[in-house]
Amino acid sequence: MSNPITQNSKDYSTGGDEETTQYLTFFAADERYAIDILDVKEIVEIAQMTRVPMTPDYIRGVINLRGSVVPVIDLAVRLGKEGSQVTKRSCIVLVEIESRGEWQQVGMLVDEVNEILEIPESHLQPAPDFGTDIRTDFIRAMGRVDDIFLILLEVGNVLSLQELSQIAAIAKRAEPGRSGPTEQIGAPADAPDAD
Repeated sequence: MSNPITQNSKDYSTGGDEETTQYLTFFAADERYAIDILDVKEIVEIAQMTRVPMTPDYIRGVINLRGSVVPVIDLAVRLGKEGSQVTKRSCIVLVEIESRGEWQQVGMLVDEVNEILEIPESHLQPAPDFGTDIRTDFIRAMGRVDDIFLILLEVGNVLSLQELSQIAAIAKRAEPGRSGPTEQIGAPADAPDAD
């Protein structure tokens, strides 16, 4: 898989000296989201994931990344949608999230990485207020691209501190040499292509 971070980005700036930020866009459960390109550490193909029993539904499993155990969340499930179906276009976007002074590497399973957009600050609006019962802290901003709005995720708030602690414990449990039942899952060779 080519790393889309090195591809050309689309510039939606208005010209002049206005500050722009680059965002990696991707799909999860047929919705288009974006995160700041500086939050992205790496994009990897789905090879083999190990499911860890007795974990929340949004935790898809763990992967071995150059000898490190990295938990993978199904971003669609985490955002309250139906779980992602692994296809040839599915991939894992690796990010680092700070929790209690420590950095935890986490993979986000997405349906497809789309492109990199440069969005000027003037095209960003704060997250809408839906009332006190609905969380919006995971939304950094709403980015206007042409005539549509794109949800810009705040990676550090997609998971709560308690959930990050759970993920750290899962990664620890899944380290080589630790015992416990696991189930191997991965992208089948004949996975349907989402064309």
